[in-house]
Amino acid sequence: MSAPQRAVSNGLALVSIPVKDQEKSKQFYSEVLGFPVARDSEFRPDARWIELEIPGTATHITLVTWFQNMPPGGVAGLVLHTEDVEGAFQTLQARGLSTSAVESAPWGRYLTFFDPDGNGWVLSEAQRQQK
Repeated sequence: MSAPQRAVSNGLALVSIPVKDQEKSKQFYSEVLGFPVARDSEFRPDARWIELEIPGTATHITLVTWFQNMPPGGVAGLVLHTEDVEGAFQTLQARGLSTSAVESAPWGRYLTFFDPDGNGWVLSEAQRQQK
């Protein structure tokens, strides 16, 4: 029996989110979702490197316009965690974001929403384990 192979990575560092308008998307992710801007600098003559933190994680997102095989709105099913999905629902509604209703599944409660380009997100509250 061979020893388990060691993983080549110890975490997900960065997720690229394809967008049309980097400034508009930066406003959405920072002001509506509350993701702090980690970097905003020139990347190319026609694009900036805009990187945002996802609070409570080591993973960041970057708002990209340069991948031909990643059209704006082409990402779906990214899952964010929250301790309080009802509270998050109220906050997002107050900030003007249209979301689904809070729904229940065997793994917990969640809502879904889209960014300005149509990239799909899930905001999930894990089901509390019963002792």
